[in-house]
Amino acid sequence: MAALDQVAIPAPMTPVHATRLLVLRNFIVYKSAWKLFLTGFLEPVLYLFSIGVGVGQLIDSFEFHGEQVSYAAFVAPAMLATSAFNGALLDSTFNVFFKLKYEKLYDQMLATPLTTGDIARGEIAWGLIRGSVYSAAFLVVMLAMGLVESWWAVLALPAAILIAFAFSAVCMALTTWMKSWQDFDKITLAQMPLFLFSATFFPVEAFGDSVLRWVVEATPLYRGVVLCRELTTGVVTWESAVSVVYLVVMGVIGLMVVRRRLDKLLLT
Repeated sequence: MAALDQVAIPAPMTPVHATRLLVLRNFIVYKSAWKLFLTGFLEPVLYLFSIGVGVGQLIDSFEFHGEQVSYAAFVAPAMLATSAFNGALLDSTFNVFFKLKYEKLYDQMLATPLTTGDIARGEIAWGLIRGSVYSAAFLVVMLAMGLVESWWAVLALPAAILIAFAFSAVCMALTTWMKSWQDFDKITLAQMPLFLFSATFFPVEAFGDSVLRWVVEATPLYRGVVLCRELTTGVVTWESAVSVVYLVVMGVIGLMVVRRRLDKLLLT
């Protein structure tokens, strides 16, 4: 009886320690599959070369907020935001769904001192890191091609990290409602319009004062594109502040929803 009394009960981990542990776990798993990271990075690069540079050869001049920039310099920051979007989306949907529904990894984690809050923070942090890696690599491509117009661009990577955080949290929250792999068709259905109509290849002013323009300006990827584009071109307006607030609120709400959904799915 005395021996049983002396058994140490593991103390709950701090949020920072738990998040670091889950990120380390994902790093070890993906270390041997690093080639998978190339897919999300190469897609925006190919779009930049084919449309930004290729189509850009047909455009003599391009105006952004009254400033003349090359068409490639206009498209490149949109692809930077898309890089963050791709990284966060891939990891917070397909991979989270497999761990939740098939591998039952989160059930096993809850048999340890980890909590659902720790799982939410750890997985969102990993999705954020994946999106940030894509963005950092793409920013290097932009620098090498001379597509960075201002010193404001030093804030472009933190902006991309914020975009990755927002999408990682919301995409993971949405994944908790998915029942089968067929539900991922809905992800593709939303992903493509977001990519094409978030002022990635043409200014939002092309929509005039139509309702479609208001809808586009309210979408999360558009807010990320605006933020990255203004920072890399140096034409910073109040829209960047709006985008920062929008993405922070989006990420925090996503994190809160993930925590509640994991409680319902794994603890009841």
